[in-house]
Amino acid sequence: MTEYAGLKRATSPDWPAFCDCLRRKGTPRRVHHMELFHDESSEQAIGERLGLLDGLDATAADYIPQRRIRVYRALGFDYIPVRMGPPWSLRFDKIADTEGRPGSRSFLNEHVGPITNWKEFEEYNWPKPDGPETIEPLKWFSKNVPDDMCLVVPGQGHYCEFLCWLMGYESFCFALYEQRDLVEALYAKLHGYFQAMLKCVLQFERVKVIFGSDDMGFKTGLMFSPADMRRYVLSGHKQLVEMTHAAGRIYALHACGNLVDIMDDLIDDVKIDAKHSFEDTILDVRDAKARFGRRVSLVGGIDVDFLCRQDEAAIRRRVRETLDVCMPGGGYCLGTGNSVANYIPVDHYLAMVDEGRLWGA
Repeated sequence: MTEYAGLKRATSPDWPAFCDCLRRKGTPRRVHHMELFHDESSEQAIGERLGLLDGLDATAADYIPQRRIRVYRALGFDYIPVRMGPPWSLRFDKIADTEGRPGSRSFLNEHVGPITNWKEFEEYNWPKPDGPETIEPLKWFSKNVPDDMCLVVPGQGHYCEFLCWLMGYESFCFALYEQRDLVEALYAKLHGYFQAMLKCVLQFERVKVIFGSDDMGFKTGLMFSPADMRRYVLSGHKQLVEMTHAAGRIYALHACGNLVDIMDDLIDDVKIDAKHSFEDTILDVRDAKARFGRRVSLVGGIDVDFLCRQDEAAIRRRVRETLDVCMPGGGYCLGTGNSVANYIPVDHYLAMVDEGRLWGA
């Protein structure tokens, strides 16, 4: 069984230093970690692998948030993510999880969603952005997060995603030409929802970073034209960023896909503080540091496919090389290229974290 030397070293969370790193206030004294999320089964497996779950009652109502605090703190994170908000009525196709862990994998129906015409728009059961599914997790974590850690709220501002999910990607593409008034109405409804949710989130002082999440592209380009992306996606994020900055907080953005056509917009107009999600076949985070690192912070970039397929020595070498390029000057947090999916071998992920803890020691 692999021993993780770095994870044995004492480390103290330091959320102000984490925020300074995201604000590019100079090279930090140590590596800071950041992920969009860990799959629930991955978080459980990491807790078991590191022996962190002793004394926790798996049947207790607060088991998952208690587990999350233990796991994130042990891994060396400076924050706890608060995953919250009401469920949406969408059209999913489900299959068994091929990893063999409990649960299933869900895929959005790309052809037709729950809203394809005005009647469906009017009859749709819109969720409440500031209801108990939002408030209660924020209250619990604000009360229970250790003083040296802050809260990060991921999953804000799904403009591109929800336009495609609510209509179905195929139906949405047709609607851009045939029902543009419906697209406008759907965008307005979504924007009101995301503004109301963010207003609610920003009332909690322990929340220091808003982590927007909105996949906008695929391997070779955007989901739709740059002009429509600016109209229906970037304009919404821009206002969320303005709200976040007015409250003195940081706005990071997770967005998958080849965004070369709108990166200048995201940095100079939307004014995001940090960009997350890097895939080697699109843009290596080390190259992104050279191109954009003086203008925006970068998060993650240890490619998920690489983490799955390579051995520990290769993973550690890749982490060291990435940190050597990305750490100088600040503005970089170590993490996966996307998220800690449950098909990433636990020991491979822990090798990445461990090497980050060892860097510069």
